[in-house]
Amino acid sequence: MATLEIRDLHVSVGDGSDGAKEILRGVDLTVQAGETHAIMGPNGSGKSTLAYAVAGHPKYEVTSGSVTLDGEDVLGMSVDERARAGLFLAMQYPVEVPGVSVSNFLRSAVTAVRGEAPKLREFSKDMKQAMENLSIDPAFAQRSLNEGFSGGEKKRHEILQLEMLKPKVAVLDETDSGLDVDALKVVAEGVNRFASGDTGVLLITHYTRILRYVKPDFVHVFSGGRVVAEGGPELADELEDKGYEKYAKAGAAL
Repeated sequence: MATLEIRDLHVSVGDGSDGAKEILRGVDLTVQAGETHAIMGPNGSGKSTLAYAVAGHPKYEVTSGSVTLDGEDVLGMSVDERARAGLFLAMQYPVEVPGVSVSNFLRSAVTAVRGEAPKLREFSKDMKQAMENLSIDPAFAQRSLNEGFSGGEKKRHEILQLEMLKPKVAVLDETDSGLDVDALKVVAEGVNRFASGDTGVLLITHYTRILRYVKPDFVHVFSGGRVVAEGGPELADELEDKGYEKYAKAGAAL
């Protein structure tokens, strides 16, 4: 049963003439297996910074605090070690990798996480089923990674990775960005399938529309680099009706 614990996390960005800017100012969060947590907040509140800091992006410097996965120090791991330990990040803007097919990328990723290559027949069967679940054309497997993909194709591919890699905890950054209603439903169904097991989901979003299809157990509102409010799905409903103004003021006051 996976547990991701984030304690008093402070993160800074940049080393230019103005010095580093602190973005996260003491974040506390625990994600346990079987739980879906939604991180919401206005633009610039620190939501994506949390995702990239946990994943190990070199641009983001953790100045204090801790992140552990099942008691193991995540911050002491390299990026690939974090992935092998069971952390997964679905990025808001996936990069293009010309010349590397989706199929080859996924098999390499599965091999890296498991420590051994899956049998080709088993891998092909699993990938075919996962693609069917996400309404992805079989020809998609031979396309170069993210090259020429539409916004919806990129997001479906992120969830395809999720289904193939089966991490302990998935951090999904703006997974609903740029999706039409049909694609949003398909992606949400994929997230729900993953979240129904012994896994945890940290879903970062600016809008509430994906929460019509993915029901969070907990909602956390970010403002000013901190969690300023927490609750259940009803908090997302409040944000839909009233917006972030009240919480933006709370973050500025901290």
